Amino acid sequence: MLLNIGYTGGFHIEESANDSKPASIYAILGSGGIGLALAKELETRNKSIILVDIDSAKVKTLKEQNLNALQGDIGDASVLSELDIKNIESVFIVSSDIEANRKALEIIKKVAPDVQIVARANNYQQKEELEEAGADLVVLPSNLPIKAIASAIVQYIERITSVKLAQELKKLINTVGEGKMAIVVHDNPDPDAISSAMGLKEIASNVGVKAEILYRGKIGHHENKAFVNLLDIEMDRSKEFFASDYKKIALIECSIPGINNMLPHDTKISIVIDHHQTNVQEVKAEYVDIRPNIGATATIMTKYLQELEIPVKTELATALLYGIKVDTSDFRRNTDPEDLTAAAYLYPLANHDILSRIETPSRSTESIDILGEAIKNRRVKGSYLISNVGTIGDRDALAQAADYLLTLEGITTTLVFGLGEDRIYVSGRSRDDRVNIGKVMQDAFGEDKAGGHATLAGAQIPLGVFSGTKDKQTLLKLAEEAVVKRFLSVVGMQKETD
Repeated sequence: MLLNIGYTGGFHIEESANDSKPASIYAILGSGGIGLALAKELETRNKSIILVDIDSAKVKTLKEQNLNALQGDIGDASVLSELDIKNIESVFIVSSDIEANRKALEIIKKVAPDVQIVARANNYQQKEELEEAGADLVVLPSNLPIKAIASAIVQYIERITSVKLAQELKKLINTVGEGKMAIVVHDNPDPDAISSAMGLKEIASNVGVKAEILYRGKIGHHENKAFVNLLDIEMDRSKEFFASDYKKIALIECSIPGINNMLPHDTKISIVIDHHQTNVQEVKAEYVDIRPNIGATATIMTKYLQELEIPVKTELATALLYGIKVDTSDFRRNTDPEDLTAAAYLYPLANHDILSRIETPSRSTESIDILGEAIKNRRVKGSYLISNVGTIGDRDALAQAADYLLTLEGITTTLVFGLGEDRIYVSGRSRDDRVNIGKVMQDAFGEDKAGGHATLAGAQIPLGVFSGTKDKQTLLKLAEEAVVKRFLSVVGMQKETD
């Protein structure tokens, strides 16, 4: 069985990794004050929802507000059958009609006994009755603001789901037994990927499973090198990979074999844990946990360790905290409340002397040169800035340049690219609310070559038959045409004339 956190951030269960069922949703039965507050709270967390109410006028109003709504009696089995209860993650039975709530609870427990259910009661006697009937949580009227009640309910459900996910992950890892598990991170891994792999390795160790962290490429960023060296992190850089050597294979901070990682495209994957936006239907694994709303995969891994009550050692806490800080740019970018609570948990456990040393390493001559080229070669089109830095060895310097150029007055989106040995590397940043740079780069260069978030993204474009060309000037011209033309076309601008 595949536990899957889908593209919208909602949990769903599929029968096999090859099925393509729609992501499950959160059902709200009753659209009164609590129901509407729950809908708004879930929407802020990017959850898919459906509201059911007997009042046709209410349902019409909900639809006018672009909410997914269904008219019908929540105590009617035929109405509930339209919801596909087996694929619903949680049901909130919160109408003011307690008898209808009781009937809905009874119907749902018969169809899907494992679904999480929150029900509303008006007094303690009704509360006990609904709990005996199978409700996981029963809420009573309160003097608290409705928004606060809704937030508490959703947090409770998320906590249950989080524990469930952690237990499922631990159970799957435990099946490795006396074999080995491969933990594969993306090429040129960053602190988020590395620390998350360390966290998964610690979970494996906790159940007596041997795991190895593997990667291809190189660790080029000076902060990343300091990170690995100061924390003495064990990683195996290998150009060859034999799946037969491992009983289970996990992909961390990437989701598809062969795309920015060392695995052959047809590798069978057991575990995928990532926070990057992707088409979840293309991700094939026994266990998939992808949360695009979370700022760092290290946050997801910290939650696993907490739910499994695994003590976090100083080195691991330091690594995870740094991974969260880097991917959220010190909590200024793509930050979810979960990132903050994970960091708060890790902060007293971490070695802050080591963190300080990691964050202030010396800079390489190449990174300074690339930043200089990015500044010198910048081209501005409206609030967009594009720069070709030429040939590069340290692709991590592109991200630094893209971040720096975003601070220029009048610039809201930057795209910096350079030419590697066999591909063009692109790094994008945006602080324009109207631009989802991750989506823009996927549209421009392909979902299999680009990825990221609304404010930061990256891409790798293979040179293909041109990779053997020795004329660097020709290659740079090809790179310029491939990147600039596609990018400006996607954002709705014509190519700038020289």
